[in-house]
Amino acid sequence: MILTNPMWRLVLMEQSRNKMKNSKLKKDLLILKKDFKEVLNIKTLDFKSLNLNYILITLLIVAAFLLGFLVSQFKDINLPQILPQAKAPAQQNAAQPQNVNQPDLAKIQSKVIKSGYTFKIKWGDLGQKMVQDGVIDKQKLAKAVTGTDNLPPELDKYLSGSQDKIELSQKNAQFWVDVLWGLGLANKNKILDTGSMVEGGNTANFASTGGYTIGVKQPMDIYSKSSYINLSENQQAMVEEIAGSIYRPCCGNSTAFPDCNHGMAMLGLIELMVSQGFSKDEIYKTALAFNTYWFPQTYLDTAYYFQQNGRDYNKISAQELLSKTFSSAMGYQVIQKKVGTLQWPALKGGGSCGA
Repeated sequence: MILTNPMWRLVLMEQSRNKMKNSKLKKDLLILKKDFKEVLNIKTLDFKSLNLNYILITLLIVAAFLLGFLVSQFKDINLPQILPQAKAPAQQNAAQPQNVNQPDLAKIQSKVIKSGYTFKIKWGDLGQKMVQDGVIDKQKLAKAVTGTDNLPPELDKYLSGSQDKIELSQKNAQFWVDVLWGLGLANKNKILDTGSMVEGGNTANFASTGGYTIGVKQPMDIYSKSSYINLSENQQAMVEEIAGSIYRPCCGNSTAFPDCNHGMAMLGLIELMVSQGFSKDEIYKTALAFNTYWFPQTYLDTAYYFQQNGRDYNKISAQELLSKTFSSAMGYQVIQKKVGTLQWPALKGGGSCGA
């Protein structure tokens, strides 16, 4: 029954042919093996008598037999399909992944720039005193801040009466730069009398002195002349410590060298808060809030940098963010090179060192 079945006959014939092929390959390989032994047993070669053509022909024959042997072994192997099957157009469009590395700039911005702050810092009648002493000219200040001759009521109140808190927002940030600048410039302090500001005898030529144009009097006539804020020795040491660790992106100096308006304004803020018993942590957090409104680009880019490196901006301490690494001009330049140019949704620009 098996021999009369055509299919089995074909199978037996194919098996017979394969045996003949294998038998022939074995004989050919034995001949090649013998030839190689004879060649390898030659201990010394006589190049004059050795037939180089014979060697070349032998090597070619060996290569041909090996190639034929390899082809016969692999020609019937079915390789698995390693390339992915193409998806249908509809599937490809549906499966397009979003770029998870592309941050949401608006979300980052909301972490950095808040709508506003209310600080329990007793401003008292400091503004009124500075106006009376000629440190601030209300009309000049109004021109610098609003472009008009008068300040709006929400700002004028800090120069006309007594206030038990300070309200800060993006809208009034420039006002506080100028007012705190006057406070830091006029208040008598060791940092102004014996620090970097007086070294070299060029005190009047700094941006924080020569650039102060919102007073009735000349800048050097009010420089460190008024005792608006009195500090104990321990408080003075605390002011110097904190001032030495807070930087600003417009230059490479700390607040201990207040050679621009932002540095002088920050000095006035630190003196005021230390005199009222605020902790270092509270002062750093408040200083960061002011600096963020004064230099929004710096802290937005820094927040982006932290996110790209797996860190949450809101979990970074204010002291670290205000350090030379992140808040000095040199530190920010490094950050800026790393993050490139970013289009922040509500960015209006950074601060300048002038009134």
